[in-house]
Amino acid sequence: MGSVGASFSIPPHPAAAVVRSGRVGRTADGWLVPRLLAGGLLAGVLLPAASAAAPRLPLPPPPPAKDGGAMAGPQAGTERRGTSISINGQQQQASWLWLGPAEGPPRQLWLPLEVLENQLGISSRSRPDGSLDLEWFGQPLLVPPALQRSLEDEVAVDAMPLLSAVGVQVLARGAQLSLSLATAPVLQVRSGTQPGARRLVLDLGRPALVRSAAGLLQLDVQASPAQVQELQTLGLVVQSAGRGLAVRPRRGAVSKVFTLGEPNRLVIDVPAEGDTGPVAPAPISPEVQAMIGRTLRWDRLVRDGVRINAVRIDPRTAPLQLRPLVRPGAMEGLTSLVQLAGQTRAVVAINGGYFNRVRRLPLGALKLDGRWMSGPILNRGVAAWNGRELPSFGRLRLEEWVVGPDRARLPIVVVNSGYVQRGVSRYTADWGPYYQALSGSETGLLLGADGVVSRSLDSPELAQGVPLRPGETLLVGRGGVGLPWAPGHRLQLSSRPSEALGGKSQVIGGGPLLLQGGRFALNGAAENFSASFLRQGAPRTVLGSDGREVWLITLEGGSGSGPTLAQTAQLLLGLGMRDALNLDGGSSTGLVLGGSHQVKGRGVAGSVHNGVGLVP
Repeated sequence: MGSVGASFSIPPHPAAAVVRSGRVGRTADGWLVPRLLAGGLLAGVLLPAASAAAPRLPLPPPPPAKDGGAMAGPQAGTERRGTSISINGQQQQASWLWLGPAEGPPRQLWLPLEVLENQLGISSRSRPDGSLDLEWFGQPLLVPPALQRSLEDEVAVDAMPLLSAVGVQVLARGAQLSLSLATAPVLQVRSGTQPGARRLVLDLGRPALVRSAAGLLQLDVQASPAQVQELQTLGLVVQSAGRGLAVRPRRGAVSKVFTLGEPNRLVIDVPAEGDTGPVAPAPISPEVQAMIGRTLRWDRLVRDGVRINAVRIDPRTAPLQLRPLVRPGAMEGLTSLVQLAGQTRAVVAINGGYFNRVRRLPLGALKLDGRWMSGPILNRGVAAWNGRELPSFGRLRLEEWVVGPDRARLPIVVVNSGYVQRGVSRYTADWGPYYQALSGSETGLLLGADGVVSRSLDSPELAQGVPLRPGETLLVGRGGVGLPWAPGHRLQLSSRPSEALGGKSQVIGGGPLLLQGGRFALNGAAENFSASFLRQGAPRTVLGSDGREVWLITLEGGSGSGPTLAQTAQLLLGLGMRDALNLDGGSSTGLVLGGSHQVKGRGVAGSVHNGVGLVP
């Protein structure tokens, strides 16, 4: 999301010659270590500078009161917290923090980034230093890393500057927060055609809320019958929904949605006519319904007040195969679980491992068909398998070294990862078609398929972006760690997993490991999880096995926030599990079955980076 993409043009507005997009330039000065901001759940760790023994701390709470400053804390007033938000009358579970006077609007209102992006329609981009550029109907807000905080298990920012600028009314009563914004009239519908895509522009009389869920866009707008007909002619399926419209492409998925100001516009990119992408999600397909109860079992249970959905199958005999689910293209980017399942032809899908919510990058092991799309980190739990066998479970590190002609030897700390720390990291074309610096001061060496250094790269070049071609390897030095070689030098790379399961062709990482060999295996310290993370209750996603079948499981609290990790492990033991791996959870928790989004961690479809699924 964000401002206008370079490859598209917006049809000119008849009343505006200049568009203020709020785009802010990138900076890349200084050595800055980005915070680990995970997806549905915060990973609860800091980046160790050179050792896994570094302190493990959660992100700090919102800052205390200060004098002055646009985002300073309140000097007087009250603090209110809750776990429920009503957005124009639609309820969802999400934590919030209100700081301000007892009467009137708050000075600060901390909301999860997931809510801002997917339930309000705010666009975000990350900078190399970890800052966030937020934008909503032309109103920009720069949020530096110091003002990105954890709110329970989610990444949160003070959204009050944007909410006030756009005119959102806020009200807190008990544990309930209400956000309301009047429905916007559609003034005009315009379109432009680009190769492979159609850009639709809705000129609005005022800003509007835009929600994304399960392949649908819910727009709080008022459109005339003629305008609805025009949207349908341009390739959208349009339905009435609450206070506005629900729209989706006739085929494929929306590729981009963002807003612009002066005047207010909503921009939607959809596949061009004739696109052969998958049909938008429908109820559970008849083919999958026929499998349920035969080769595929779907159990819906309640244990100790926890709702459990479990899909299980014997991959050795079933017509479906367990697979990591990876978005096509680059590792940078997020999607919905429904879209991920459609892109990978998964009949059943659950969300996968952790990711950096701000940078949209993977944080943990992800191996597909023998290729490390993202390497393991912090000795965290993984599940690994070959072909149709049952997965093996354990903790995993990847031990890699690079050796030069002078026998100088440097360890490689991570491979194709958004986990940024001091040392040497390795990137390949599986990371994406190019690499762009993830920290403020980096140096690099580009190696050909023969291991010979073809190019030496300085910090400005890496900040600009470097193409990665198949067979090439990019070594990146961070935190002042130099790469003592030059073009023409031949380097040798060695790689060895800490456990045999790391050699299997498919690996999905998460953590912590919950069960192993029928025994309680939860050890947060061994995987660099903080004590506060272990105590949290939240919706959970688990990949497990009872020794006969593989289980894809979600767990949700009936009335509370959800089970803790220890409670989750005990519940799984009661179901007969021998091995179980916790995956990302919270708002990312989800289960898609036959194209239908059956489980949404906090009542709405959260963003995911990758997943695990059953594929024909």
